[in-house]
Amino acid sequence: MLYIATVHWQSDKWVDIQLRYLQKNIKQPFKVFAFLSGDACKHYHRYDFACCEPITEHAIKLNLLAKFISLQASDDDVIIFIDGDAFPIKPIDEFITESLSKYPLAAVKRVENIGDIQPHPSFCVTTIGFWKSIKGDWKEGYQWGTTAGYSRTDVGGNLLKALNDKNVEWLPLLRTSQLSDHGLMFGIYADLIYHHGSGFRNPLSMYDRTKSLVGIVKFKPLALLLDRILPHLSVKNRFRVHRLLRISNKLWEINQKESERIYKKLFDGI
Repeated sequence: MLYIATVHWQSDKWVDIQLRYLQKNIKQPFKVFAFLSGDACKHYHRYDFACCEPITEHAIKLNLLAKFISLQASDDDVIIFIDGDAFPIKPIDEFITESLSKYPLAAVKRVENIGDIQPHPSFCVTTIGFWKSIKGDWKEGYQWGTTAGYSRTDVGGNLLKALNDKNVEWLPLLRTSQLSDHGLMFGIYADLIYHHGSGFRNPLSMYDRTKSLVGIVKFKPLALLLDRILPHLSVKNRFRVHRLLRISNKLWEINQKESERIYKKLFDGI
């Protein structure tokens, strides 16, 4: 049996899209376990298991879903962790079988996000037995160096540490194409998985905070000057400059418009 663990936060806008793409691109029997909140809770009856408890931390929700699934699954059953705004765009049954015959775990790796190296829960596939054997944990904690010159952690940090501690070789699924020129959001991984990114929150990311401001700041000489200065500032001070010059607002407007355009295209396509 294949089990899918997903989270929909405060909105139901991705429920239809995700369920339809899952049904279209998975031929084997599967069950979907979901953590829902806000308007998404209205759709609890569409899932094999749904929980609407008021838990906010994404990693804890994923960990709990894995525990709930493990209560009924066997060790050789497969579990997919997938963000609510992510879904397969091509059939993935053969990919799952082939990947897990060579690696105990395969997951999106978003190196485009200032050099992230951890397994990302936008899509991760493994077996129940392996997840239990490493005491799988999606919480942040373990840190790594970024291309922006500082250390950081995020969801999947402790999972990376568990894999490293046991010298586990896992299969990273890298970005192969995208639906816009944004370097992080709206991406396709391994030519199989689409991840919208920021589908449940304001469309601003660490990538946006570190990319070139040419074309964002209208006065090009100022944009070039900021591109030279900002990398030498702390993250906190860099954010302060963005707020002072209203760069954050401009980035939000650009990303939100693109997000809505692509969402409509995806919704019309199902």
